[in-house]
Amino acid sequence: MAQLFPPSSNVIAPTVLLGAAGVLLLCAVAVWMLFGSAYATGVGVPIEQPVPFSHQHHVGELGIDCRFCHTAVEVSSSAGVPPTHTCMGCHSQIWTEARMLEPVRQSMMRNQPIGWNRVNRLPDYVYFNHQVHIAKGVGCVSCHGRVDRMPLVAKQETLYMRWCLDCHKHPEGSLRTREQVFQMDSPPPTRAEGVARMKSHQVQTINLLDCSACHR
Repeated sequence: MAQLFPPSSNVIAPTVLLGAAGVLLLCAVAVWMLFGSAYATGVGVPIEQPVPFSHQHHVGELGIDCRFCHTAVEVSSSAGVPPTHTCMGCHSQIWTEARMLEPVRQSMMRNQPIGWNRVNRLPDYVYFNHQVHIAKGVGCVSCHGRVDRMPLVAKQETLYMRWCLDCHKHPEGSLRTREQVFQMDSPPPTRAEGVARMKSHQVQTINLLDCSACHR
């Protein structure tokens, strides 16, 4: 019987198969790395704003509390952005002619809100409530990072579902005292402290892992 394939096929065929498998593996790794990269997640990438507001200056240097600008964070699902008159409460007295603050002055004169660009955005099918997280002791720094060190704010976490679930499975690592919630330099709790706060703040993981907690 005539031989259909030359003897060299015994070497070529496995090599080709292994090469194809290697290429597929490399493609899978590349996609995985892209999915977690700053290009895809936006983590660490400062967002350009109509006014170069510096949290580093206002929070870190001047010590302004988060709630001075984000007034709704304790009572609403959204933290909110400050209305222009909050900015002008100070800047009608200081830096009154600064060029960078011209959009703020125009906003005040025209009675039109400043068009801030959103830094952290969740899909429409995800329900997130700032009020609940604050009430349970989740500090601002747990999600937003050290904004007191940011000249321009950038997203600090991917906001991927697995990131949320990691916290919902082990919330003890994020729970602070009521006084520490808005402190940027508050240290993360020890495990013993976190477990104790889960009890005192009435945090139960069985509820946090229910789909309806975030998808309604």
